[in-house]
Amino acid sequence: MTPFLKTAIEAAEAAQKIIKKYYAGDFEVEIKPDDSPVTIADIETEKTIKKIILDAFPDHGFFGEETGKVNEDAEYNWLIDPIDGTKSFVRRYPFFSTQIALMKDGELILGVSNSPEFNEMAYAEKGQGAWLNGKKISVSDIDTLKLSSLSTGNLGTIASKPQQWNNLGKLIQNVHRIRGYGDFYHYHLLASGKIDIIVESDVNILDIAALAVIVREAGGMFTDLSGNELSLDTTTVLAANSSEMHAKVFADLDY
Repeated sequence: MTPFLKTAIEAAEAAQKIIKKYYAGDFEVEIKPDDSPVTIADIETEKTIKKIILDAFPDHGFFGEETGKVNEDAEYNWLIDPIDGTKSFVRRYPFFSTQIALMKDGELILGVSNSPEFNEMAYAEKGQGAWLNGKKISVSDIDTLKLSSLSTGNLGTIASKPQQWNNLGKLIQNVHRIRGYGDFYHYHLLASGKIDIIVESDVNILDIAALAVIVREAGGMFTDLSGNELSLDTTTVLAANSSEMHAKVFADLDY
């Protein structure tokens, strides 16, 4: 385990203490300009993560959901969503997590995804495999659509495009089962071999950067819906348990 991963896990564990404190108590909710909620828990959690990371690596860049960018031209840049799933957090259901990723020269090389209420921490570093609660994980070996399980997340943009919506409908008819686990959870399931495909059309890179590293290190494939590599501007996801499965879904969706 590198110093990068040790620090990221330390930051996630510190974040968990803050999140659980507020989740068990009372907090006020504010609405940001994009109509998404934010709480003191989001802000305090991000500040704690930021301090731990930048104290350890003062020359690194930092891009946080709540506090913005610092030293963004650095070789290493941390991408942070302190509470990914604030809407869930506010409504008191447990589908929220802390997402911590590290980019080197634009390439994602590390991810930590921690769910305080599920007691699940997944993490990975490039070339070192993926782990969930200390146990190595890998994707499934399902190789046909008719045996596969598909999970969907946010689909607003796909739903607004009749052809893509129709294509998704056809894909759904061809898989074994469909669920909508959403947020961090279906990526944990994919990486640990419990589902096989994920489709989302409305995300932020801070939501998925860490999860992309984890899925890839577990043996999966993770791109946007157009088949492109992830970047800071990514807003869609097509993730699958293999390049072959990814290719089948990609061809059917024709996004």
